[in-house]
Amino acid sequence: MNAHVNFADLEVGFDVPALPGMNEADIQTPCLVLDLNALERNIRKMGAYAKAHGMRHRAHGKMHKSVDVLKLQMELGGAIGVCCQKISEAEVFARAGIKDILVSNQVRNPAKIDRLARLPKYGARIIVCVDDRANVAELSAAAQKHGTVLECFVEIDCGAGRCGVKTSDAVVEIAREISTAPQLRFAGLQAYQGAMQHIDSYAERKAKLDAAIAQVTDAVTALKAVGLEPELVSGGGTGSYYFESNSNVFNELQCGSYAFMDADYGRIQDKDGRRIDQGEWENALFLLTSVMSHAKPHLAVVDAGLKAQSVDSGLPFVFGRDDVKYIKCSDEHGVVEDIDGVLKVNDKLRLVPGHCDPTCNVHDWYVGVRDGKVETLWPVSARGKAY
Repeated sequence: MNAHVNFADLEVGFDVPALPGMNEADIQTPCLVLDLNALERNIRKMGAYAKAHGMRHRAHGKMHKSVDVLKLQMELGGAIGVCCQKISEAEVFARAGIKDILVSNQVRNPAKIDRLARLPKYGARIIVCVDDRANVAELSAAAQKHGTVLECFVEIDCGAGRCGVKTSDAVVEIAREISTAPQLRFAGLQAYQGAMQHIDSYAERKAKLDAAIAQVTDAVTALKAVGLEPELVSGGGTGSYYFESNSNVFNELQCGSYAFMDADYGRIQDKDGRRIDQGEWENALFLLTSVMSHAKPHLAVVDAGLKAQSVDSGLPFVFGRDDVKYIKCSDEHGVVEDIDGVLKVNDKLRLVPGHCDPTCNVHDWYVGVRDGKVETLWPVSARGKAY
């Protein structure tokens, strides 16, 4: 899947952190490493789950921002396409040949709307979220200008407190507006409850989703009453997909982080009270870092600091070890507590980032490793595509 990368033109240590065939021990740090065996198991597991529950899985591209990872999710896990948050991000996937793309966000800037309306020319089904009737006319005018069709989800605020409307009446009003607008098509509902994805307690997450499911069910009932039954009811994340898939109202999932896992998601509990990274999903994404100084006997300094990761959801943890602990960081340095002095200069550690999405967005490459060898190198295709 990396045939588009000309490795002969790339220099290790300047252009890339590694090349295929290298030993893992020789990878330049700090960089993102994917355990390909774990990644493939996670992808297959989610694919099998979605299929068994009759759900479409639209993988969330904002997590990995990688065409190669998405194609693996489609190939091994049966993902039907991708959801993105920004137009430039969606354009990366459309240009790469992805045929079913949801912009799971509102698009209001005129220049962005114009770019959105051009995306179907890549041969892709394009869906966008709407929570304001005024936006319908804007989208319709752009689609007419470019001779394309844009599909629309009405977004429901089902607890996240961000975008979306809260009442069934508002949902019906906007859906009606879409259904009569030239070059637009009402495709369904966006109902992602983001605020509860990281609540540790399974019971507390379920209570939040029960309320959301009731709200979405009421909206679907109201739409059916006026002849606007939604084709798709989309939502669900790594912390909630089992609720939406057993709701009898959702038919599409938008899970993303399950494929990589991070420290924050790993802490949440399954129905049996276990961390979800201890059975449900495996850690497949790591920030590989090297010890650069051990001048203080009880502290090792590594080369992965704030510029190599996001710590908005907490510090990373050292994977597979309980004898050392990552305790603080600055721009270019991470400090690892090493009470027994077990580390030495140039030792490498695999860190599990606190939050995978923004961590991935500060790197150019994923280094795919299998059984101690570099197997592949994938660009972070949509890195920096924030507009």
